Amino acid sequence: MRLSDFDFPFDSTLIASRPAKPPDRARLLVMDRHGGSFHHYSMADLPSLLKAGDLVVVNDTKVMAARIQGRVHQNGKPVDMLFVRDLGLDVWDVMLKGRFPVGLVIDINAQTRAVILERNREQTRVRIEGGTNMYDLMREIGTMPLPPYIKRAPTIEDREWYQTMFARVEGAIAAPTAGLHFTEHLLAELSQRGIRIATVTLHVGPGTFRPVTVDRIEEHQMAAEATEVSEKTVDVIRETQANGGRIIAIGTTVTRALESAARDTGVIQPFYGPTDLFIRPGFSFHVINALLTNFHLPRTTLLMLVSALAGVDRLRDAYAEAVSARYRFYSYGDAMLIR
Repeated sequence: MRLSDFDFPFDSTLIASRPAKPPDRARLLVMDRHGGSFHHYSMADLPSLLKAGDLVVVNDTKVMAARIQGRVHQNGKPVDMLFVRDLGLDVWDVMLKGRFPVGLVIDINAQTRAVILERNREQTRVRIEGGTNMYDLMREIGTMPLPPYIKRAPTIEDREWYQTMFARVEGAIAAPTAGLHFTEHLLAELSQRGIRIATVTLHVGPGTFRPVTVDRIEEHQMAAEATEVSEKTVDVIRETQANGGRIIAIGTTVTRALESAARDTGVIQPFYGPTDLFIRPGFSFHVINALLTNFHLPRTTLLMLVSALAGVDRLRDAYAEAVSARYRFYSYGDAMLIR
């Protein structure tokens, strides 16, 4: 397929800069992928749209306050650093804009500095010196790595807003945004209706957002992201399937994690490690039956994944419906249930 096939209806005035309050009051567009009308609900209605015996699967990754302002040691020039991946032994992959040679020293604070070990088109690798734990430092002085289409500076509120209630394991540079809509009240409603919750971990990294630059999307290569689908979660999924329940993926990252765990055999197995699975139209789903997702940017792998489940034309109609009905788009925006 061509990249231009994923130029979907969009209105930039619909980009949400802040989440709905409370989060489960976000709007919810419901579509049957096999046809029929679109229906308009709120996230608070989700329990009534599922059935007893269904399983909701969420991503428990935790977003790091990974954006840190440093200064070049030699001249004091400000440097915006995004800490992407902890490689151990005080070595990190980071994202930097500009020209910075190997050996350059970037001061983070009076005690801590980053020394560039490797710098190429794909990555920048630094060593942290000064004995500081970077996770502690990010919690102290870091800001949340909001997407660039949110045209404001991160605030202290974003530390709460841009974190799902399931967040447990630090390691992501972006939130699994479909999970942002959940509240304790919504979980209680799901439980009362006999709908269970299971977790996976996929640390959202640059691979999820790497631009597709090739004309034929099949030639795009996803960068790997750390993923865990535990034996406990696999057991619950198998039990649900055996009893005729549906697997409801909360977001594209959950979808990629679950389908990666069934990638080799078509049957879900425990999975621990990196995944570079690129789900696009033509993909055969082995695990999920339905998907709750936010609205995504045109020409992105996220939109391609959702198109693989819903169908390109059907999803394009859904986006046109959402634009016409003035749904809020992207990370802090509204949601869509595809079933």
